[in-house]
Amino acid sequence: MILVLLGTQDKDFPRLLEAIDKAIDEGSIQDKVMVQAGQTKYTSSNMEIFDLLPAPEFEKLMNEADLIITHGGAGSIIGSLKRGKKVIAAARLSKYKEHHNDHQRQIVGELAKEGYILELRDFQKLGKVIEKSKTFKPRKFESNTLNMIHLLDQYIEETNHTAWFHKYHEIISYLFFGFCTTLLNVLVFYCMRLLGLSLYLSNGISWIVSVLFAFLVNKKYVFGSKKNPSRECISFISLRLISLIVDMGLMIFFTQVLSVQEILSKIIVNIFVIIVNYIISKFMIFKK
Repeated sequence: MILVLLGTQDKDFPRLLEAIDKAIDEGSIQDKVMVQAGQTKYTSSNMEIFDLLPAPEFEKLMNEADLIITHGGAGSIIGSLKRGKKVIAAARLSKYKEHHNDHQRQIVGELAKEGYILELRDFQKLGKVIEKSKTFKPRKFESNTLNMIHLLDQYIEETNHTAWFHKYHEIISYLFFGFCTTLLNVLVFYCMRLLGLSLYLSNGISWIVSVLFAFLVNKKYVFGSKKNPSRECISFISLRLISLIVDMGLMIFFTQVLSVQEILSKIIVNIFVIIVNYIISKFMIFKK
């Protein structure tokens, strides 16, 4: 029996299943094929496909398998090698949107080079790789070596080669919500002035509205804090009083000393305040 493992990645990997399906139709694979597909949605009359199984059932399949064909996830490969199985690994590739990057190719390549597994690069040659597996004698499992590879895999995935959006998610989110906060601040300020309120009162009301909005979005969407919200809110508002003083002082300076238009002054001042508030929020309020 051949067991196919696609892991628990949040992206599809139908490319591998299509190659296996084709190999079955061509007669290159004659064994029963079981597939742990994870998030990949695929139907085939040639294979028995399931999403995820309870641990005991999955363990039983792993033990019964004569050959394991897996994606390039270190967990799937190591788990198979621990059981002394022959492994054919195919890396997920970013160009097919199967992963954020190509670190699996590096891992699979190194393990194949060291003689632990067989690598499937050209999916059209799956039949030949399966034939090769019949006489393939994998290198003996060495726990420390593979644990180190697992750690390297985690390091590459989580730090060095993480997709740029995930790597800079906090900054991008803060800038986006900072823009929304500034827009809200300016709109409220403008509306208050249209109602005839003074510069100081309009500035104060717009500050209160924008601070409450900023607290909610920063806590939930930017810094993802799960601490006591009431305590954080008090700290947030207390420290934002500093930015209010800065805001008021700069508004007076720009409008009365430099004679800059009020709305333009408000926008300029808010850009400066956003930078100050990010530093305060990250290192003094929502610190992890």
